Amino acid sequence: MKIFIYHTPELTPTDQIPECAIAVDVLRATSTIATVLSAGGEAVQVFSDLNQLLAVSEKWPANKRLRAGERGGGKVEGFDLGNSPLDCTSDLVTGKRLFISTTNGTRALQRIEKAPIVLAAALINRSSIVDFLLAKKPETIWIVGSGWEGSFSLEDTVCAGAIAHSIVEKTGVSIAEIGGNDEVAGAIALYSQWQNDLLGLFHHASHGQRLLRLECLEDLKYCSQTDVLNVLPMQHEPGVLKS
Repeated sequence: MKIFIYHTPELTPTDQIPECAIAVDVLRATSTIATVLSAGGEAVQVFSDLNQLLAVSEKWPANKRLRAGERGGGKVEGFDLGNSPLDCTSDLVTGKRLFISTTNGTRALQRIEKAPIVLAAALINRSSIVDFLLAKKPETIWIVGSGWEGSFSLEDTVCAGAIAHSIVEKTGVSIAEIGGNDEVAGAIALYSQWQNDLLGLFHHASHGQRLLRLECLEDLKYCSQTDVLNVLPMQHEPGVLKS
């Protein structure tokens, strides 16, 4: 296995497709996706464009759909939900499809949707991702951070580092052997430094600070947990993830 970490979708190579691609948007799209599927959601379908989301979801039975829209950290007017995983209770989501569009995370998923295996990872479901990778042993793995509007984000990089760190620990292979680019060593170092205070790191992150201004501290607390959900969000058709 060779792991490549890319901090934003824009930094991924345009002339290659990995065997396995993993989208990461810890704050908060992939955390929300993992939560919905763990809570009994039928599927999560992602869109970068809000109008396309509305058009496609309109064809779905009203009692079997939820629409989630987020821009700039806030809920889009007229949508059922924003992008808070804490709103996605089993009572609300069981048996329903979540149609979601967010500022960053859905762009990352769309960038990698042509890979043979596409997963959505967050800190909360890190162990499920790692277990799958160790069982499947894909030759090439891209971990793609969503960033914030094209720029680096601490929370996505630390999650990528958490995945790579766990694989190194469980296999005993060196970082040099498993790392396909320098970003892997950097992400592992970031995780090693902050693994016991991930919430503290989120307070330093620019998007963490943005969410704190929107009074989303509980979201930060939830998303900073590691290995609390046993769920593997996997793409079953372009843009549609199921567990």
